[in-house]
Amino acid sequence: MIRALTGYSTRNPWKVITLWVLLGIGLTLVGQALMFRATESQLGDFLPDKYDSAAALKVAEDKFGIKPDANSVTMLVKRTDGKPLDAADQRRAQAAAAALGRQRVVMPKTADQPDFLTEDHSQTPKIGPGTVAPHRDFILFPVGLSGNSTDPGLQNVFKEFRKAATGTYAHDGLRTGFTGGLADTVDGDEAEKTVSTVASLLTVGLIVLLNVLVFRSVMAALLPLLAVSLVGGAAAGAVVGTALLTGVRLDPSTPSLISVVLLGIGIDYFLFLLFRFRERLRAHPDRDARGVAGEVAGRVGSAITSAALTIVAAFATLGVASFGQFRVLGPAIAISVLVMLLASLTFMPALLAVAGRRMFWPSRALRRKPREGTAGRFAAAVARRPVAVTVGAVALLGAMAAGTVGMKMDYGTGSGATGTPAAATAAEISRALPAGVSDPTGVYVTSKDGRPLDRQGVDGLARALGRTPGVGQVAPAVFDKAGDAARIDLYLTADPQSRKARDLVSGPVRTTVARHTPPGGEAHVGGTAAIFADIATAVSEDLQLVFPVAAALIALILLVLLRSVLAPAVLMLAVGLGFAATLGASTLVFQHLRGEPGVNFTLPLVLFLFVVALGTDYNILMSDRIREEMGRPGPARSAVARAVRHTAPAVATAGLVLAGSFGSLSVNPSPATQQIGFATALGILLSAFVLSTALVPALAALLGRALWWPVRPRRPALPQTPRTPQTSYGPGRQDAADPGRAPAPYDRIGTD
Repeated sequence: MIRALTGYSTRNPWKVITLWVLLGIGLTLVGQALMFRATESQLGDFLPDKYDSAAALKVAEDKFGIKPDANSVTMLVKRTDGKPLDAADQRRAQAAAAALGRQRVVMPKTADQPDFLTEDHSQTPKIGPGTVAPHRDFILFPVGLSGNSTDPGLQNVFKEFRKAATGTYAHDGLRTGFTGGLADTVDGDEAEKTVSTVASLLTVGLIVLLNVLVFRSVMAALLPLLAVSLVGGAAAGAVVGTALLTGVRLDPSTPSLISVVLLGIGIDYFLFLLFRFRERLRAHPDRDARGVAGEVAGRVGSAITSAALTIVAAFATLGVASFGQFRVLGPAIAISVLVMLLASLTFMPALLAVAGRRMFWPSRALRRKPREGTAGRFAAAVARRPVAVTVGAVALLGAMAAGTVGMKMDYGTGSGATGTPAAATAAEISRALPAGVSDPTGVYVTSKDGRPLDRQGVDGLARALGRTPGVGQVAPAVFDKAGDAARIDLYLTADPQSRKARDLVSGPVRTTVARHTPPGGEAHVGGTAAIFADIATAVSEDLQLVFPVAAALIALILLVLLRSVLAPAVLMLAVGLGFAATLGASTLVFQHLRGEPGVNFTLPLVLFLFVVALGTDYNILMSDRIREEMGRPGPARSAVARAVRHTAPAVATAGLVLAGSFGSLSVNPSPATQQIGFATALGILLSAFVLSTALVPALAALLGRALWWPVRPRRPALPQTPRTPQTSYGPGRQDAADPGRAPAPYDRIGTD
């Protein structure tokens, strides 16, 4: 099947290229236009119904009409001269808010996409009664806008409302400030825009620079990036289309994560093909380049398929997670990788067939034998001293893994953007009111039998909550029209996204609610702090389930692909050490050195999947080459030396590219994104430079052909010719794998 696809693509390259260009452009446009219709910005909606905060969201929607996509913004109004608000100021502020609440905000039109693909977010904001702060410093109004907070259309609606409100109050000598929810998102995005742009440009520059240094070619530097960008757009469009057809809602971070993943692995797969293509062209300078492209694509395509299917299987295990954010991430990544795999077996071979030897212009690398290079010397060292290399690699990884001792989880999701207008407004409010005033914790009480609630019992619950330590204020209970449901808003003294708030809600607040719920009623605690307390529980359960399932599935796939019992065990041991080392180093950096509350709650699972899956990519490529070389006559250590010499440059370059892609996330202002970017980049570098090129080959040299038991590579009989014993495994000398013959260019590869 693989050779059929690659063979057809290299025989009919222009048909394949044309099809991919059309698909890429079409799916990219559709995906970008419909992206925000397929995403869900409310984390609480990803929780299963069994959790208390999820039940609270359900009551809020059914009984109080609070939409799932509701976005609450806190608008601050105060005098421009800083003096306390008098009675006339308060009346003007209330009147202006009422007027703004009757005006429809029209979403500005943009020219970047047609109207029929644009969702209109024009709406009339819902503005509640104002709350005057102590000492009359300011008055706060809750403002409600519905829609996906990450959608630029809704963000533009908020900007229009903010502009109108600022102008309205300025006429009365008052100024405004906005914070919470949508305001934080908009200001954070604006603050991060420049950083994100610079990081993206640096990533692209790194990829181009690495390819130029390795291949000394313009086309080899630019073509992989252009091809992968096109395929990445097609993959994102396929994910969005699948989500819309199935009714699944994606997390807002999924599209950007898909982009980073596909850029990295796509470049990796293209590099694997390019290195082997150059190697074969050097070995056979008289052969037709199109035929060589077909041969290379068929051979390397098997390793790429194995690696891609491992990633797909790893992320598919997220489908068993209970937390919806994980459950939708897995299939989305899996679909994207499958699209990239199809492109690697069709689009990329077609590009090689068309470009031919021009792919490496103006480099003269194809006209001369490669120098031994660092890869050759390192390969010889690994083959000569496998015990020392193994001990050194294990000691390094073990020391880094020790950092996991005392590791804590951080469930905060703050954007990390400081110095924004929203952050300044929040700080101004917190100096006069409880920290949770702009993001209250809601307690919802409902009747079990549909009868009206005991109002005295609800008031008693509110009084009990007011006596709970950590609760700053309690708003009067609000009942629905039927009287069978009530809402009590609590203003915590702690930041709702802090660990203190989560502990407060999951402990004293829920204990008080359980003790004082009126007879005949049931109560649920909702809000940001409650949602993250429940997410903490869900994630802990998912980690205990997904880790072993993913590990078992990857091991099973390796067992089938490698047709060996020992080889999969070696690879899984290596990537397990890599994962532990990466997590330990990340804990040391962020929790101990930088003093953060802990590692982000998504980091262990995302890191496990990426390091294990992507690290296995490089291990599969190296193992596949070791198996191929061990199928030739000669000592096993000589085969390992040749495999490392041929494959290490490709793995090293690919690792730097993929690490650079993820590393670009580490400059993001969001602490969670910084951790994921740093940790994943570190894990990939360890996989490329320690596991795949050192530890795995060293273990293979120690185990020899027994590594492939029970189906060992076939060992042809040695040629019956006189020979001189060879003890050196380095390139540039008589090859110990085939005594009696001089090394061919095919057996020697390094950097130009």
